[in-house]
Amino acid sequence: MTLKPRLNYRDSGVHFDSAERLIERIRPWALQTGRSEVLGGIGGFGALIEIPTDRYKKPVLVAGTDGVGTKLLLALAHDRLEGIGVDLVAMCANDVLVHGAEPLFFLDYYATGRIDIEQGARLIQSIAEGCREAGCALVGGETAELPGLYRPHDFDLAGFCVGIVERDRVLDGSAVRAGDRVIGLASSGVHSNGFSLVRSILDSPGVTRPPIDLLLEPTRIYVRSIRTLLETCPVHALAHITGGGLIDNPPRVIPESLGLTLDPARWQQPAVFDWIQNSVEIDPTEFYRTFNAGIGFIVITAPEQVAPALRSLAASGEQAFEIGEVIEDSKHAVTIG
Repeated sequence: MTLKPRLNYRDSGVHFDSAERLIERIRPWALQTGRSEVLGGIGGFGALIEIPTDRYKKPVLVAGTDGVGTKLLLALAHDRLEGIGVDLVAMCANDVLVHGAEPLFFLDYYATGRIDIEQGARLIQSIAEGCREAGCALVGGETAELPGLYRPHDFDLAGFCVGIVERDRVLDGSAVRAGDRVIGLASSGVHSNGFSLVRSILDSPGVTRPPIDLLLEPTRIYVRSIRTLLETCPVHALAHITGGGLIDNPPRVIPESLGLTLDPARWQQPAVFDWIQNSVEIDPTEFYRTFNAGIGFIVITAPEQVAPALRSLAASGEQAFEIGEVIEDSKHAVTIG
């Protein structure tokens, strides 16, 4: 008689108890991000969100999802996880903001080879910090233990953000005209794009390594300053400078008959980008398509609105610069230089 092997889920690498303890650990941080629209706490099968019809006549929901990319590998290698959750929220909330929306709530997906309660707690505490900064509620998420797919301490993150905007205040770029001006908001560094190239540079022989803080500075969240600007200044379009950099992102928010000219002499490029350009030979177009080059978010508005917009952004704590102009351009391109 052949004896059957005696196994349970824990023997196969899945630890229910660890997942439960992590949920209890993070519950207070999630509650600190609460909004009046959220009905109930985390832990259910779904999150219930009431549409604030007292503030919106024709509410439109705006949804966005993103991750942090291979920046995770650097953070893990240097045990610097405290800012990664802020990155995750920023990548999603800034995208939702582009349409003029107020971020309402956020969910995360944390997948790992083996649940490490301390690692998970650091990550989700950082996510909660990002949610507080963006003004959205952390209403839940998923912690997935996937042995065999990930090594024990490896992990990946994804985020999901939903915002709300009045129907007649949706920003879709249709108001942009030739002659409009481009305002750039300073980035906090590389943000969360281009890290596969950054890691390749770090692996190149003879390259001087910058302080890790310079590379892992969390992505700036622009929600509060842009929301304030939208209340006081007519804005024609917004763009979040993520993957595709300054070359590919701005054309997504302007009519196809138009393009942009940007002058890099008009803004201050952070030292981390000087390090990149000094470390390797990189074509300028490739550089501006891969990185934000110091501009994390752009505002397009009429010429007469530039001065009040800059004042509003400065009052909100942003470094902002008039960096370019909208032009007639059948190629629908961004010219830098």
